[in-house]
Amino acid sequence: MSAHPMEAAAQAPGRVNLLGEHTDYNDGFVLPIAISQATHVRMRRNGTSRFHLHSAELGARAAFTLGEAPAEHFASYVYGCVMLAAAPGGEVPGLDIEVSSQVPMGVGLSSSAALEVATLRCLRELLGLSLDDVEIAQLAQRVEIEFAHVRCGIMDQMASSLAATDRAVLIDTRSLERRDVPLPAGASVLVLDSGVARKLAASGYNQRRAECEAAAAQLGVASLRDVRSVSDAAALPDPLCRRVHHVVTENARVMQAARTRDPVLFGELMNASHASQRDDYEVSTPEVDMLVRLLQDEPGVYGARLTGGGFGGACVALCRSDRMADISASVLAHYAAAGLSGRQLVPAQAASSTSAR
Repeated sequence: MSAHPMEAAAQAPGRVNLLGEHTDYNDGFVLPIAISQATHVRMRRNGTSRFHLHSAELGARAAFTLGEAPAEHFASYVYGCVMLAAAPGGEVPGLDIEVSSQVPMGVGLSSSAALEVATLRCLRELLGLSLDDVEIAQLAQRVEIEFAHVRCGIMDQMASSLAATDRAVLIDTRSLERRDVPLPAGASVLVLDSGVARKLAASGYNQRRAECEAAAAQLGVASLRDVRSVSDAAALPDPLCRRVHHVVTENARVMQAARTRDPVLFGELMNASHASQRDDYEVSTPEVDMLVRLLQDEPGVYGARLTGGGFGGACVALCRSDRMADISASVLAHYAAAGLSGRQLVPAQAASSTSAR
């Protein structure tokens, strides 16, 4: 790339979802918190009609033009951002784009949303686009759906665009209303990687969404957000009845957690959420289940659950702040003794490798 200095720079964090899994694309409630690791994007005009992209972590390059999608999957997110920025009749000149990221990939911490939001923020700065942070999130969600072909809800992009690292944010994904939710006093968030990589587009994620839509259609509601009681779904065939059971009870758990300041109750809700994801929504794996059990059995852990889309990835735990390091070391040691390889993701560790989405 050119030796000329970059003209614009932006960043966006990854996120971990404390409660509210698979509720966002059902118009429900979610409770994410931003993590300290972020994705950084820098840009400059290059005087051509071509876009040149370099990813530092992947050690990969790609090139494309408007309307000519890149072959490289990692570049599809940036390409989608550029295409949507140009869509309303705006002009996007050829750019040199540099991406670097500390957000762990492939574990459910929204590395793709961080890339989308950071890219759109950088385009906003460079081109003077009149986009607020909610509009940034909405465009980023479109990128994920239209260009990465993952039929996601808007939670990840809203969290990356609007959440903070010192408090959770309760989001109504139908209205996009939101409010901050402090963590219980003396409690902190620990995230451990199960070592089982996940790929949302190739997993059962889109299938789960289709099942929820089928259930909503059979129940005559716009989305599962409108189902008032699990008993309403009792007549549905399996697995649709269990998918509804998860979504309805998960929404209730989110709202209860947002009202409490009791870490014990919050933890119990996280434990119940994992059981529901494992049994009703069927998005866990044996390795994730083992890691969650180890966390739940560890003194000083209030609760733990699978976080992210599922089918592998990370587990999140609410822990006593003064025992975080001991909890992480003990759980990972027991996990390794079972022949499995995990690692701590949050809080970030300087010596840990976090470059494998």
